[in-house]
Amino acid sequence: MKAIVYTKYGGPDVLKIQEVETPSPKGNEVLIRVHAVSVNFGDISARNFKNITAKEFNMPLLFWILARFGFGYSKPKIKILGNSFAGEVVTIGNEVLLYKKGDSVFGYTGESMGAYAQFLCMPENGILASKPSKMTYEEASVIPYGIMMAMKLLGKVNIQKGQKVLIVGASGGIGSAAVQLAKHHFGAEVTGVCGTQRVAFVKNLGADKVIDYELEDFTKNGETYDLIFDILGKGSFSTYKTSLNKNGTYLSASFKTKKLLQMLLTSVTGQKKVVCALVSPAKEDLLFINELVEEGKIKSIIDKSFPLEQTAEAHRYVESRRKQGDVVITPLSPALL
Repeated sequence: MKAIVYTKYGGPDVLKIQEVETPSPKGNEVLIRVHAVSVNFGDISARNFKNITAKEFNMPLLFWILARFGFGYSKPKIKILGNSFAGEVVTIGNEVLLYKKGDSVFGYTGESMGAYAQFLCMPENGILASKPSKMTYEEASVIPYGIMMAMKLLGKVNIQKGQKVLIVGASGGIGSAAVQLAKHHFGAEVTGVCGTQRVAFVKNLGADKVIDYELEDFTKNGETYDLIFDILGKGSFSTYKTSLNKNGTYLSASFKTKKLLQMLLTSVTGQKKVVCALVSPAKEDLLFINELVEEGKIKSIIDKSFPLEQTAEAHRYVESRRKQGDVVITPLSPALL
């Protein structure tokens, strides 16, 4: 089979298309022909992880050290990226009960990656589920990572119907999912914060209001919110607390040690609280997401699709910050068939 392999850290050009051995499913595994795989933040970071300093890393120093050795200190341990995908079951192991040949599925491989390829093995009890019938493979492939992470993170706070929620980084994978969940699942009044090029995209997700951070500083407009969800953790509690209501919460998905200390302090002394959250997706999350998609509460907006042989170009496009929606790779491009 064809796969995108990288053997050293660096820019998009380290991604090379190669012929590799097609995996064989074990007894409890299914072999999936990958129809589409999402290009997400984790792929970009993993590809260039050696060049991400501890200061640039959005988590405490210990996490950076563990990640350096986890990914590979001097060169990548995992050679094939991609973890959010959709495809078709082509072979099943002799112990598999949940799936059969021809089933359309979508799933998430997590840190083991491996989806930038024409075929992929997954355990049947892994983070894998039937593809939503209302979605194409491309649309379904971008769902698992962003939606599961957003759902788990928002589950750390008690959002009530009608509350005002502000999402900083509303156009990214987790942010765009959070906009939809907060609006259509929790019933909140949602304001998204993003750059000029992505304002229309965030509006299309259902946000009640969109603030262009290139033109307006939301901390100075006098508006207050019950929850401020900071996806990349680039803001600070000291800056945002005047924009929180009396019992408001600042939720950060990425955080340094200072924010952990603020979380401990505000949990004891403050009405306005800091919540720093780490989450781990699970199979049941994907099953619930499938229900939300079928109910019309979640949708995907695909900006561009790239064939597998243009994966490096897909990474360049994502890093250019020009994308207005999700970017996917399609391993079954005609050139490779």
